[in-house]
Amino acid sequence: LAALPEARLVAVVSRRSEAAHEVATLYGARAYTHYDDLLADRELRAVVIASATHEHAKHVEAAAAAGLAIFCEKPIALRLEDTDGALSAVAKAGVPLQVGFMRRFDPAFVEAKRRIEAGAIGQPITFKAISRDPQLPTAEAEEALVRGNLFIDLGVHDFDMARWLMGQEVCQVHAVGGALVYRRLAEAGGVDNGLLSMVFADGALGGVELSRNAAYGYDVRTEVLGTEGALLIGGLQRTPLSVLTPSGVTHDVFPWFPERFADAYLAEIRHFVQCVRAGEFPSPDGQDDRAALQVALAATESLKTGMAVTVTAS
Repeated sequence: LAALPEARLVAVVSRRSEAAHEVATLYGARAYTHYDDLLADRELRAVVIASATHEHAKHVEAAAAAGLAIFCEKPIALRLEDTDGALSAVAKAGVPLQVGFMRRFDPAFVEAKRRIEAGAIGQPITFKAISRDPQLPTAEAEEALVRGNLFIDLGVHDFDMARWLMGQEVCQVHAVGGALVYRRLAEAGGVDNGLLSMVFADGALGGVELSRNAAYGYDVRTEVLGTEGALLIGGLQRTPLSVLTPSGVTHDVFPWFPERFADAYLAEIRHFVQCVRAGEFPSPDGQDDRAALQVALAATESLKTGMAVTVTAS
């Protein structure tokens, strides 16, 4: 937000008073420790919700009731019932809602989408994705990650990309996974590595690999195979420099998601601000979030049952 001249940060809210005041002071904004107090700020036109995932839905509903445009980090909720409640509140209020699927704004993914729509690779027939985090996030977030699980917290990005790039809904999934590195996750029913196969509505096929243990760095790659070609999106190398010595070839890697998707994060919030200023409704919206969550929940069910699960159409 601070990088956008067309937007101004009016206020921040956090239960941690010190954190709220630190950020507010840095950007010349007001600090609140209660969400309702923030929503009552008369200068507000929009909110960015980046709270814990299990609190997103209630925060969306309250912002909608206050008549504010909403940007919410993915996913809106961990259950479809809660998602539907939030989307109902947004529809009733008639306010804009954008969900934070930042990959839709990454230059490489944007160009891939453009080329697919232009027919550069013919009809897309398979989708493959790898999303590997270098490690579990902070211990503070671990409980929330178990509650959200690997497919909802991490995989939902790939499920959104699958729908967006293939232009089709996912209709069936089959998932396997395990707590192969962080054994303590198993005690709470969590996994740190997972594999998923999927079938799209038109019969196209897909596969997604998810991991919390890419010790070498942050690794996001996607491939779309078409009847007349293929697209390879992403890679490990951060800087276009390789060092060749008698010991071999080395290059750097992306350490974590803020570095890999820095441009995308800025582009998505710019899109949101521009839509709010123009009185337009942004994308991706709540229905995109709901569709990706449906796939994630089906994957979670498949992991538990060991069976393929049909994804019910919205």
